[in-house]
Amino acid sequence: MTVRRRIALTIFLTGLVTALGVIITVVLAFQRFEHESRYDRGNAFLGRVLAQHDDILDLHARNPTEFRLWLKSLLLFEPDTQLYLLSGDGTVLASTGETLHAPGFKVALAPVRQAVAAAQDKRRAPYVMGDDPEHMQADAVIVARMLQRALIRRSDDAAGYLYLVAQSASPREGRLELFRSSLAGPALLAVLAVIVLTTGLAAWIVATVTRPLHSLSQAVAAAARDGFNTGPAMVARVPPEPAPGQRVRKPDEFGQLHNGFAALLATLRQQWESLRTLDRFRREGVSNLSHDLRSPLTATVACLETLERRWAAGSVADASAATLAAPQAVPDAAASDRQLVIVALRNARNAAQLVRSLGDLALLDEPEFKLSPMRLDLGEVLDDIALRFADRAQQQGVALSVGLGGGPSASARSAAAVAEIDIELFERAVANLIDNALKFTPAGGRITLAAQALDGQVQISVADTGAGIAPGDQAQLFDRLFQGADARSHGGKGLGLAIVKRIAELHRGSVALSSQPGQGTTVTISVPAA
Repeated sequence: MTVRRRIALTIFLTGLVTALGVIITVVLAFQRFEHESRYDRGNAFLGRVLAQHDDILDLHARNPTEFRLWLKSLLLFEPDTQLYLLSGDGTVLASTGETLHAPGFKVALAPVRQAVAAAQDKRRAPYVMGDDPEHMQADAVIVARMLQRALIRRSDDAAGYLYLVAQSASPREGRLELFRSSLAGPALLAVLAVIVLTTGLAAWIVATVTRPLHSLSQAVAAAARDGFNTGPAMVARVPPEPAPGQRVRKPDEFGQLHNGFAALLATLRQQWESLRTLDRFRREGVSNLSHDLRSPLTATVACLETLERRWAAGSVADASAATLAAPQAVPDAAASDRQLVIVALRNARNAAQLVRSLGDLALLDEPEFKLSPMRLDLGEVLDDIALRFADRAQQQGVALSVGLGGGPSASARSAAAVAEIDIELFERAVANLIDNALKFTPAGGRITLAAQALDGQVQISVADTGAGIAPGDQAQLFDRLFQGADARSHGGKGLGLAIVKRIAELHRGSVALSSQPGQGTTVTISVPAA
């Protein structure tokens, strides 16, 4: 869920809770107003009764039946109330209600005394709730006044109470209708107007707050999707120059975040362009260096090879003639010169191989470099590569074979080891691995090539029984220009395995190494199966 939707949902729920709270508050206020109105009306009524009749207990004592009729006559103008005469302990002595109470029926005295105290000082309570003898299951608004007998000396002890129960002004349906009509009037319209106004302001705030966040998230998504190769750099929002005397407006937090991200993105784009320029210069420099050195080195190697062949062809005749002239000096000089040519030729070949590897890496690193994939059975490709190295392996006394997962039989190879590869690059990678294996495998050892399909991948492995690789060198073995101690002793330049890794990456694959010192090494190239 987006931030905008979350904020909108929060505002909606807040508005809903606020509306419910307003309605509940209005209902409670309406109920309180109704209770206070009944209490004030009942309190004023009892005050008028006691102002005219201060001998109510004596009237009841003289004739209880006529007293009940007299009480009813008092309520002609207060039809929604019931009047009771209570004794000092709360016993109902007379009432205007229709319910006949059992002798000794009492009401709770605590609310009665509270009502008496409130009548004397209204600050104690705006209204009092007490027992309704007609409906004992519910409380009602009550009013009470303390009574004393007229023929007895006044004291603080109550001889009785005149107890008034202010009932509802109308039945429940009538009250609901009254409440509905009151709420549907100006009060409800005011509440709805406030809710609509606050909702509109909230929607405007949401749109204002989330607009910069929305644009910022779009810029982040575009940067993550397109990187720094395409699209113009995001420009920070710079406020215009203020007029003389005009106050400079500082951007808010969202504006500062937007400007900060824009500046960061612009810095990253600038640094990215610098890195691209440096990388282009590096690749172009390596490529130019490789091209400039390749031609003279190739010519040097050709001259030395020609000289070596001529030397070998004419060595016998020259040696015979030199023996007649100077039996010892000439052969020794010729042997020394030939040794120098051999050393120069070996160094020239190593330099030529290094230049070729640098050129190949520069070419493989080009962003515009594209593969020429072909759907091939990698087992058959391994057979062809093994044939190219068969003579060299035989001369070194190393057994070179192709099998399935290290198996000895080529016929057991899986026919499902099919993948789309660039045949030239793939052969180059496998050839580099076999060349390394031949360098480090002594006579009597074995090199096994294998291709097998496993979990959507085709794995090509080159396993040897050579000296193995030191554990400390294995993690960096595929790094460019890294040379272990054994590699340096065999003339390694640290580029062959780097080329293998880059070729595997171009095929959306990977390369892994497993080696135990003294037991051999296995290098595995994994590419997606076709």
